[in-house]
Amino acid sequence: MPTVSANPPHFDSVTPDLDGSLTAYSYFTPSEPVLSELVDELFGKNWAHITVGPCIEGAVFEIRFTHAPEIRISDGYLTVDLGPWHFHLCVGAHKSSSSEELRKMRPVNKIAFFERRGKGCGGGRSWGMRLWNGYGEQMTTIFLPNPNLTDDMQYIKTPDWNKLSLYYRLREQFLNEALPENLEAAAHLPLPVAEA
Repeated sequence: MPTVSANPPHFDSVTPDLDGSLTAYSYFTPSEPVLSELVDELFGKNWAHITVGPCIEGAVFEIRFTHAPEIRISDGYLTVDLGPWHFHLCVGAHKSSSSEELRKMRPVNKIAFFERRGKGCGGGRSWGMRLWNGYGEQMTTIFLPNPNLTDDMQYIKTPDWNKLSLYYRLREQFLNEALPENLEAAAHLPLPVAEA
């Protein structure tokens, strides 16, 4: 396999899952300007290439877009609207609660890129982003294109490593990491040792 001519991705933590899989996280600060830029990248420019929804043990919502959503931010809440359905994410300061604690804890408090390796869907691999509120509750997961899946989520025999370009381009934009020249080689770099 060819070498990667750019620095390998930096991961802040690697956690083992009960099935033996590993999930590596790279965190960055979820300020309102950063989240606004991220919203534009994900839901404005790349809506056709992402899958979004909560992803917790026992429940995964895999929502794909068939057309560009209407995006608006009002009183700190992002609304992604597709007509018959929509969802909200608190991405900034808001006044819609009389509780000061809720106003403080509802917005995105922690955000990370993740890479999961092991067993399960997508050939045992997934790349994306995860957002948590101030209580540490997962708000949503955004799955980025997977080289093992077609755009309509069907397995493919020969991985299309070019599908990782969005993942690495977003890492460059939000983490200031160099783009790897060889996406397949970058995807096969070993993860750091998992935390105990």
